[in-house]
Amino acid sequence: MPPLPFEKPVAELEAKIAELRQVASADIAIADEVERMQAKIDRLLAGIYAALTPAQKVAVARHEARPHFSDYVAGLFTEFTPLAGDRLFGEDAALLGGLARLNGRPCAVMGHERGRDTQSRITHNFGMARPEGYRKAQRLVALAARFGLPVVTFVDTAGAYPGVGAEERGQAEAIARSMQVFLAAPVPIVTVVIGEGGSGGAIAIACADRVYMLEHAVYSVISPEGCASILWRAAAQAEEAAAALRLTAQDLKRFSLIDGIVPEPVGGAHRHPEQAIQATGRQISRALNALTPWDGPALVQRRKANFLARAGGDL
Repeated sequence: MPPLPFEKPVAELEAKIAELRQVASADIAIADEVERMQAKIDRLLAGIYAALTPAQKVAVARHEARPHFSDYVAGLFTEFTPLAGDRLFGEDAALLGGLARLNGRPCAVMGHERGRDTQSRITHNFGMARPEGYRKAQRLVALAARFGLPVVTFVDTAGAYPGVGAEERGQAEAIARSMQVFLAAPVPIVTVVIGEGGSGGAIAIACADRVYMLEHAVYSVISPEGCASILWRAAAQAEEAAAALRLTAQDLKRFSLIDGIVPEPVGGAHRHPEQAIQATGRQISRALNALTPWDGPALVQRRKANFLARAGGDL
């Protein structure tokens, strides 16, 4: 696991522990020393992660070892049946979804998938969906509404894909229509931002009754690099842009733009992915229990009112 720049003191201690274990023998007891060093690592991690800057949180949210959508599906859902294609153009592997069960409860689930290695990242287009991905999302929500199934979405994208082909096929319309379909769905919708939530590519599947963020996730209208290149004509000022964007979970909760924050294990979800996945699952289950049973029209009315209050405008 490649350490982040601000984790250097922790990485040095972890390297020392690895060296001790390599030279250990039956005649040399290292358990006490390892335990002491591990306790120091835990204290360092707690201190570092309690004082992360916005730019550092962006780095954590993008960490390659952070659990992805497919990990959440494998860890939380059973009987997952993927559904592919938008019935208009084709399949988009950047946004995956299907039908599944969460603690025995049938539901529709979807989310951005970034991929792990070079080949899978290319296959999933780094989690940046094209119009067919958002039209597939609309199809899944319509299916869930037809059968009275709640919807769970996981956001993890730098943004919708801005390529020429995507624009030619109506990227902006697909995102706007997806938002419309989500807002009008007469079933509960719960969204979790598990990594990076970027612009319309994120909000297209995040118009929900409950929106949560992992503790070190980020959610903004533009990436810090994109913001810096527009405002200062220099991507090098991304750190300043990250602070100005107020993109952390703590900022968004303070502004009442999300409903809650899912705590991450000490050192971030990339260090203890299973703990992060299970904590997220518990939060989703609590949210769905609070929304069940539901009155479809009342649910839609509250969701739209909540969305308008947070957007500060009119539909």
